[in-house]
Amino acid sequence: MADEKNTAVMSRASSLHGEKDVSGFNSPFKSPSVNDVDIGTTQTLRQDEGEVFGATGEGHVDFRTVGWVRAAVFLIKQTFATGVLSMPSAMYYLGGATSAIFIIWWGVINTYSAYIQGHYKLAHPKMHTIIDGAEMSVLHLSGGSKFWSKTAKYVTEIMYIVSVRTYSFQDVTRSSVGLACPLGPRHRMWLLCVGLAVLAIGTSLNAITKHGTCTVAFNVIAAVVSTATGSIRKIHGLGIILWIGFVSAIVSVLMVVIGVAIRSRPAYAPQTGPYDLGFQAAPPVGTTFAQAWAGSIAIFASSANTCGYIPVMSEMRRPQDYFRSLYVSAAFVNSAYISLAMVLYAYAGKWVTSPSLGSAGPTIKLAAYAVALPGLIAVGMICVHVPAKTLFVRVLRNSDHLTRSTKTHWVVWFSCTTSCGVLGWLLAVGIPFYTSLVSLIGSLGFGPLGVVVPPLLWFSLHVEYRKGSIREQGLWWAHVGMLVMGLFLTVGGTYANISNIIDQFHEGKVGRAFSCADNSATTVGG
Repeated sequence: MADEKNTAVMSRASSLHGEKDVSGFNSPFKSPSVNDVDIGTTQTLRQDEGEVFGATGEGHVDFRTVGWVRAAVFLIKQTFATGVLSMPSAMYYLGGATSAIFIIWWGVINTYSAYIQGHYKLAHPKMHTIIDGAEMSVLHLSGGSKFWSKTAKYVTEIMYIVSVRTYSFQDVTRSSVGLACPLGPRHRMWLLCVGLAVLAIGTSLNAITKHGTCTVAFNVIAAVVSTATGSIRKIHGLGIILWIGFVSAIVSVLMVVIGVAIRSRPAYAPQTGPYDLGFQAAPPVGTTFAQAWAGSIAIFASSANTCGYIPVMSEMRRPQDYFRSLYVSAAFVNSAYISLAMVLYAYAGKWVTSPSLGSAGPTIKLAAYAVALPGLIAVGMICVHVPAKTLFVRVLRNSDHLTRSTKTHWVVWFSCTTSCGVLGWLLAVGIPFYTSLVSLIGSLGFGPLGVVVPPLLWFSLHVEYRKGSIREQGLWWAHVGMLVMGLFLTVGGTYANISNIIDQFHEGKVGRAFSCADNSATTVGG
């Protein structure tokens, strides 16, 4: 009987995965073993768990219609935006060569984090977000403790819904200890992301119209547009806007990079006489560890939104193809960071501006903002859609309303999108030091969600590795190191942002709520 049970379990696993190695190459991952399933008395490793959107057939909405190409574009648009233009502000403290090393290093770490989550999702089809993964993995690792699993769930849920990845190499402000706190329009995870998208779209409208009306009015328009587009029910339906946004972001970035490269000197550098470009291979003399570390975590966070990838995987026709989307996205984003950011750093150096689209001068700034607007709207759409979908699944999970177009289905869906849009807008315009607050909350989120939780998922899939062969024990300790690194990132980022907020209050740089002031003014030096 035991053999028959084991054979049935492995048969279900084979059916689920559809192929022996879903990642496309040999790796330390494998489908959870029979022993894992048997150990998981809390039912955390059952291979027959149903997909969150698994109900199909007559009367049901088929959410799982996304192909791997569209998924790749979604992942790229989540990660890549105009904030790449501000990367030289972080590179200045690291130097060109060191920055390239960190871009590759953190790119690999963040891609691997997404890779772990993908494998865990294949083993647990009911996983919709990393919140589910944190709960199930802790339940398994703690021997079935409901207390610890629920604690992990609620802590992760707060970080995921409320928190935001805030480091995007734009609007770099420096604290008294020299820490860089980069902020910008390409922030993720997720509710505060709505507010940042609202601010970014408002800034764009201000720049295009030369402050044609009160900024609050522009922010209202931004919130309405973001909520309306984010209310498209299925990720597949976001495809056209994603493609347009993707192209607009690329074109606007190229406009600025080319505009900077063809000038004899940076637009905001002294136009006569000698000047310091600020470009060098190694960190400049006098750079402190704090400054270099701030630049490093800024580069890390440029692609640290991997916890937002699993909801996309949940709506793919073939979840196994998620890895194709991941590799394409990671290759594009990190190649763009190295090439575009390095060119801008070589030609603009420390004279990059904030907002970064102004780095090539006022004329190109106006044109670039006009071209970038669809991309910023796509960011707002994503920032509304993802947290709304998370809340939607949370409310209707395990009910027939989740995949049926009932009145309850639509009321809950539009309530989720509208509440996310309105709350994001209120936070953005109502808190005078909003971007600094977002940065602080984000520092408490991106490290744990991007680097701490994924090793827990890996441990849950490979419980036996702790006492396995030398190779398996080595892999186990390597993931312990990854977890510790995530904790270090969290502490370092929190310290940097608290220092920055204190400095802003001391220097009188805190604005006021519901301000009509123009927020598109160009500031040199990030």
